[in-house]
Amino acid sequence: MEAKMWILALLLLSLLFDGIGVRAAELSRKTERISGSAGDVLEDDPVGRLKVFVYELPSKYNKKILQKDPRCLTHMFAAEIFMHRFLLSSPVRTLNAEEADWFYTPVYSTCDLTPNGLPLPFKSPRMMRSAIQLISTNWPYWNRTEGADHFFVVPHDFGACFHYQEEKAIDRGILHLLQRATLVQTFGQRNHVCLKDGSITIPPYAPPQKMQAHLIPPDIPRSIFVYFRGLFYDVGNDPEGGYYARGARASVWENFKNNPLFDISTEHPTTYYEDMQRAVFCLCPLGWAPWSPRLVEAVIFGCIPVVIADDIVLPFADAIPWEEIGVFVAEKDVPKLDAILTSIPTEVILRKQRLLANPSMKQAMLFPQPAQPGDAFHQILNGLARKLPHHENCFLKPGEKILNWTTGPVGDLKPW
Repeated sequence: MEAKMWILALLLLSLLFDGIGVRAAELSRKTERISGSAGDVLEDDPVGRLKVFVYELPSKYNKKILQKDPRCLTHMFAAEIFMHRFLLSSPVRTLNAEEADWFYTPVYSTCDLTPNGLPLPFKSPRMMRSAIQLISTNWPYWNRTEGADHFFVVPHDFGACFHYQEEKAIDRGILHLLQRATLVQTFGQRNHVCLKDGSITIPPYAPPQKMQAHLIPPDIPRSIFVYFRGLFYDVGNDPEGGYYARGARASVWENFKNNPLFDISTEHPTTYYEDMQRAVFCLCPLGWAPWSPRLVEAVIFGCIPVVIADDIVLPFADAIPWEEIGVFVAEKDVPKLDAILTSIPTEVILRKQRLLANPSMKQAMLFPQPAQPGDAFHQILNGLARKLPHHENCFLKPGEKILNWTTGPVGDLKPW
């Protein structure tokens, strides 16, 4: 029975490739604009719609941290650094704080790296508290709102919960002093204590030049049906695979490691980017966070992202129509992944590919230097602009206090 199913699947795959191959040249010349409000929002220009005041902090909060470890410029959470650089020369920046709509505090909270390049968040709460203490003492703007018109870039595993282990992140919760601020973060999961209402979910940083160097001609046929490279088990911490990516990756491996429709492996070949451009579907078993670079890579290379992550909040979800360009598979349905993907009509696949071929879609996922219209920097500003004007509850009454500076773990209260 299993052999017959594989033969049928291969036959369907052959027909699919024939359909895609016949239209490959046509597809390479055509894109499809996102219709409706999502597309209009994606192409918004934030200039003239908001003004941002950038606090000038001592370099120990940002530049000196980067000088100690330049690897921070290339890891997946580097958006906090490049957003700072972008705003310093952005036309939305104002030097007159009295006319500002938003206030930005440049703190590099993910730049304390292990020898393997993984960010350690243990100093981040104290660093952030110290920075907030500084701006609340030296400028009057924080105290008017206790941060309700301030935004912070906190692109860590669990954002401003500042821990890489979910259980401990949940116990900590979002740093109390950031409870009224807008958080720009890579973590996004509905009904989770580490994602507060009003947060802006962004893609992880992926070096644009690195990906552009691997672009292949768009008319090369997509000869791989399903593609994935990455870990299936966290051998050191979760060898059974039940916790890592909530078991989704382990399930993919156990169910499809011998399936000819699936090109999956832990090996990371030198042709990784080229292979993605030859694939129809790219698996994105994200588990609980959209910060995996695979999502960015899939969009850039036109490989339809197969998102396996219940309750996920994807980057710029109010501007990018993820339901139209991707395929969403419930974690419990991973064993049926082959049947789900082979049942998608060719016309639906081709439309998703046309939408993915739209340059504005790709631009929104990248943080290029220098910045370009419609890129991730501008999408963050668009998100902030859509929150204006601030609600009247943003500004506190004389003598009113909401935040408690002594709340939180004892270790967070120590001076930084």
